[in-house]
Amino acid sequence: MWVDVSSRSLSFLAARLREHHRRIKSRWRRLPVGRQALLVLAHLRNGTTYAQLAAGFGVGTSTVYRYISEAVDLLAALAPTLDEAVRAASTKAYVLLDGTLLPIDRIAADRPFYSGKHKKHGMNVQVIADPFGRLLWASPALPGAVHDVRAAREHGIINALDQARIPCWADKGYQGARGTVRVPFRGRWETLSTGQQAVNRSQAKIRALVEQAMATLKNWRLLRKLRCSTTRITGLVQAVLTLHHASSPAG
Repeated sequence: MWVDVSSRSLSFLAARLREHHRRIKSRWRRLPVGRQALLVLAHLRNGTTYAQLAAGFGVGTSTVYRYISEAVDLLAALAPTLDEAVRAASTKAYVLLDGTLLPIDRIAADRPFYSGKHKKHGMNVQVIADPFGRLLWASPALPGAVHDVRAAREHGIINALDQARIPCWADKGYQGARGTVRVPFRGRWETLSTGQQAVNRSQAKIRALVEQAMATLKNWRLLRKLRCSTTRITGLVQAVLTLHHASSPAG
């Protein structure tokens, strides 16, 4: 089964699984750790279903579920906390903050998960990137109806950046955030002064790089259309974040 992941990610996950199996004294598995790691990465990176994985690896779907849940829990526990991300960001000139919607399979009646901004159901995840657009941190997932500035407050992002005195660039969805968060001038373009228009153009160029961090997250195809319980989505995001840092040169 072809999986588009780095050998570093595969080795990292296999090592963590091996340590975990040793710790819990698990002596026999249907698949060796290397194959389990590959199975998990196929699910996260390609969005391969349980049934497809079961057929491809010659195990039952219940075994696939257990293997994936075990690995995701391990990886999620290793994800950087907001405090750790802020410490890493303190060496940067500034950070970029934005929210993304991870689409979910929900019916129209599920209003808490419906994002009016994106016109679809999903989960709101806040992303912090460095000045080059590299992903530093991704937040726990909240229902899609939660606005970006409220999500940032609930996660403590605004206070954490303010206390660390880290400048942060964000879009109009963060109006009223205050602290060190800088947002564009409000108002219709023709009502803004020439100076305000110039500032907004400059900020837009800076903020555009955060899309690279969003793409890094959604390169893991499972996150492009989630069909699992919403209670599991935070763990999946944190697992992907851990794998991203493990596979990056600085990871």
